[in-house]
Amino acid sequence: MTVLSMQGAVAQQTADNTIGVTALQRLVVGAGVDKVAIDTPQSVTVLEQEDIDEEQATTVGDVLKRVPGVNTSGSDRVFGQTFNIRGIGAPESANEEGRIIVMIDGVTKFYEQYRMGGFFSDPELYNRIEVLRGPASSTLYGPGALGGVISLETKDASDFLADGQSGALRLKSGYNSNKDGWLGSVILAQRMGENAEFLLAGNYRRSDPYVTGDGTEVRSSGFDAWSGLAKGTFRVGDEGTLRLSYQQWDSDADDQDYAQVGTQTTFGTVDRHVIDRQAVISYENPFSGNDWLDLKVMAAFSDTTVKQRDATGNPMFGLTCATSALFCDTDYSYRTWYLNAENTSEWHGDNWENHLTYGWQNSYQMRRAEATDVAGNPVGFTFHPEGEDLKSGVFAQNEFIWNERLTIVPGMRVDWHRLSPGDFVDAEKTDDFAFSPKIAAHYEFNETFAIFGSVAHTERFPSLDEVFSTTSSSSIFNPSLGLEKEKSNNFELGFAVSGYDFFQAGDSLQLKTTGFYNDIRDLISRNPALSPGFNDAPGYVNIGRAEIYGAEVELAYEADYVFAEAGYAYLVGKDKDTGRYLTTIAPHELSLTLGGKLPQHDLKFGWKARFVAAPQDDCRRSDSPVVCAGDSSQGSTRFAESFDVHDVFLTWKPDDGQFAGWEAELGVDNIFDKQYKEFLHNDPAKGRTFKVSLAKQFGW
Repeated sequence: MTVLSMQGAVAQQTADNTIGVTALQRLVVGAGVDKVAIDTPQSVTVLEQEDIDEEQATTVGDVLKRVPGVNTSGSDRVFGQTFNIRGIGAPESANEEGRIIVMIDGVTKFYEQYRMGGFFSDPELYNRIEVLRGPASSTLYGPGALGGVISLETKDASDFLADGQSGALRLKSGYNSNKDGWLGSVILAQRMGENAEFLLAGNYRRSDPYVTGDGTEVRSSGFDAWSGLAKGTFRVGDEGTLRLSYQQWDSDADDQDYAQVGTQTTFGTVDRHVIDRQAVISYENPFSGNDWLDLKVMAAFSDTTVKQRDATGNPMFGLTCATSALFCDTDYSYRTWYLNAENTSEWHGDNWENHLTYGWQNSYQMRRAEATDVAGNPVGFTFHPEGEDLKSGVFAQNEFIWNERLTIVPGMRVDWHRLSPGDFVDAEKTDDFAFSPKIAAHYEFNETFAIFGSVAHTERFPSLDEVFSTTSSSSIFNPSLGLEKEKSNNFELGFAVSGYDFFQAGDSLQLKTTGFYNDIRDLISRNPALSPGFNDAPGYVNIGRAEIYGAEVELAYEADYVFAEAGYAYLVGKDKDTGRYLTTIAPHELSLTLGGKLPQHDLKFGWKARFVAAPQDDCRRSDSPVVCAGDSSQGSTRFAESFDVHDVFLTWKPDDGQFAGWEAELGVDNIFDKQYKEFLHNDPAKGRTFKVSLAKQFGW
């Protein structure tokens, strides 16, 4: 696991091979590959291409499972996965996804549908995944990041073209035993002269329903999916870079369970076709001869669609197209247009430097849900209503560095948004503003020890669901036009230790510990006063305050022949009004990796383990008869026990010789075939899984 900060401007390498950087675009380098973002005043984790390949992941969530403070929620199905950062995020609540920002190449992704996950893609498309934990991310990435940001970057042609090469072809195939999962991947990279590069990538992945540790098959977890990426990179003038890209993920599955966030056969089955597509055009120019200009401009389009046909529902419970539009033939979609621009200006003195980044971000989102009843007539959605969301925000973040030791990073952001209801909701448009300021500081006492801290505030706008929903399967209620914004105040404090030559020449050790406290006010939730039948009340209300606090530890050691990594997350979350534990807080967790390297044979091998505690609240333990408040709305399977799960892996990647260009990955997940369930999942996890992949790259 490689960790770095993406908050900053330019990295400059000095003659003695040390690195002078700013916090806005910091690269973590040194002897070998550094593993912990020692020099950043925020909790940031980055998984590089090596980490993604080594995991042989089926979903992006598989790659993130060892990041401290990060969990997936929902299920392991490709249609049912969402994310949770520091206890924020859950699949059953219609308002959870907006509290975490998920981005691909700078484009915010968002999808929200009854009993479905919110992110549809394939890890083979990406070369880096960044996780920024906590609300401090809101200044640069958008309002409402109460949990944080997950940012994914797609592969580039330059990832595969070595110096002197004009083209490369990479073929990859993979297999996993749980259950008969296959991957086929083709990547073509081509350089056209000095000013143009092109990448074409295509992937096909399929699997039968997986089985758990006790041999139980998890319904509707099988799938087949196509994904692809086309990207062109062009040099414009002396320093300008123009990028054009298009990517798509497509999966068509018949007779799938309607509920994908957990096995709930009550809702019947449906034929479901999911397509996620995105197009981006961007231009950047550092204008290295002008300290006032370092320009980046981006326009993008994102579209996530789900076509549902032939839902069986469950007539015994009144779940049919005649009683609810949810079970009619329906086309759902989120279509969003983006236009962003930012610039960085610099000032320098004898022993100080200053970098000011400022910009303007705009998005226009159209949410559609077009249903037809059994007679072919249009049916309106009022529970997950149609609507439009227009956002515009300006931000500025300054970074002052004094004497290469003290870094101070203040920032602020102001956003405006307008929500407009669709045709089937009788309500007026709503407007609001949000303010997100922060200040962070980092001080290096010497080359080994540093301290850091930050204070950040962010505000999350109410979503279309929260404002305009008027009915559900059990009650009728009014739009929630008077909702206040959710407000979060976050405090962080930590220290970092790093150095080289600790136990032998050339080794490296990094340790970073972060403590945090997050005070959240005006939480938005389903109105607890709603009752079956008619209820003349708003569907959503602001219910009070919550606190989430804890600590995260990241440790890494690397030498010529051995390496080790550790991550620990301690998390507590409570409702400040009632004193009860929050139901989205994952248990404490320790992850360990121990391994060795045989450089002369191009081999790397190791053991990975996760040790996860039992849920904090007794009513969430699987052996407890106590029922948590709110369980009736969140399903009956959010229970778990403590567990430990162990994996092993082996990689072979020769850099030269007759096998140069080959790459092999072998692994066994859950080697003891443990029966366990992630706390935020509603189904048990996969049992023992053997995985193997083989890749060959040709160059010319």
